[in-house]
Amino acid sequence: MNFKNIESQTFNFEKKINCFVGNNGVGKTNVLDAIYYLSFSKSYFNPVASQNIRHKQDFFVVEGEYLVNERIEKIICSLKKGQKKVLKRNGKVYDRFSDHIGQFPLVIISPADRDLIIEGSETRRKFIDGVISQQDKLYLKTLISYNKVISQRNALLKYFAANRTFDELNLSVYNEQLIQYGTEIHEKRKSFLKDFVPIFNQKYQIISNENESVSLHYKSQLNDISFEQLLKNNLEKDKVLQYTSVGVHKDDLNFEIGNFPIKKFGSQGQQKSYLIALKLAQFEFIKEQSKITPILLLDDIFDKLDENRVAQIVELVNKDEFGQIFITDTHFERTEAVVKQSNKPYEIFNLSNS
Repeated sequence: MNFKNIESQTFNFEKKINCFVGNNGVGKTNVLDAIYYLSFSKSYFNPVASQNIRHKQDFFVVEGEYLVNERIEKIICSLKKGQKKVLKRNGKVYDRFSDHIGQFPLVIISPADRDLIIEGSETRRKFIDGVISQQDKLYLKTLISYNKVISQRNALLKYFAANRTFDELNLSVYNEQLIQYGTEIHEKRKSFLKDFVPIFNQKYQIISNENESVSLHYKSQLNDISFEQLLKNNLEKDKVLQYTSVGVHKDDLNFEIGNFPIKKFGSQGQQKSYLIALKLAQFEFIKEQSKITPILLLDDIFDKLDENRVAQIVELVNKDEFGQIFITDTHFERTEAVVKQSNKPYEIFNLSNS
């Protein structure tokens, strides 16, 4: 959330649909990112917290009020240069940001999602983990513990190499923890995708008017072998590399269209439809699991889509299963035409004139 192009502003939002229109660079996406910040205590677009501070300023503050079960929940997230980020709920400071995740479920659909297709496996793992963590606190805790043990095991492997020594007993302590945490993570991811993939397929068929076939597969080394055996088989390799080369931190998702990688064989429209279907499936999954309707952020999603796909997406979003929606677009007329079809209360904020 870089505020270099937008002044401090206050918005009073409509309970159903809110739209931000204007030319590129006026701050439409910044508003959505500010809302995202309040749910996740971080930016969706820039993971470096200090870079979220506006140029020539020493700090930033994002503040919002949520109406939950007839009660006002006030969230404030702030960061001052050289200090730690502070997150408050109703005036009380969080000791751990992870305790906040899932309190105010949110799904964002953005052009930046294309990284899920074009970037490496880490981006796709973060997607899986983000969906599960919003409704499963134990999973998030296990994931944090696993990553900590990976760092400790890697440090030990580097120590062995630097000192030309090896202590199998010492390493086994970390192996046991990795096996426990890693196996739990693998089972949770498998269970999640078993429920998630059918929802995703359904959403894509609606968006594409059932003209295309897509698939989503979970790729994991633990699908075919136990974690314990995997570590044994790769011990010598790990000693040479000085890091843990196998485990659930290497998991990936295969995105396919017509049994071919969508990265290579999907058009821009097909790739965008694939990503939108992923995020709408995420929305439905979180809603079913948490029994809370997430906030939905739609950042410039109508660009590069033909009229038929736009119509299908609008029809999906118009359903009563959605709660509060925030949309950005560069075309006022297009946005107004889309939201008018919904027959739901809406507000359009023209940031061009801000």
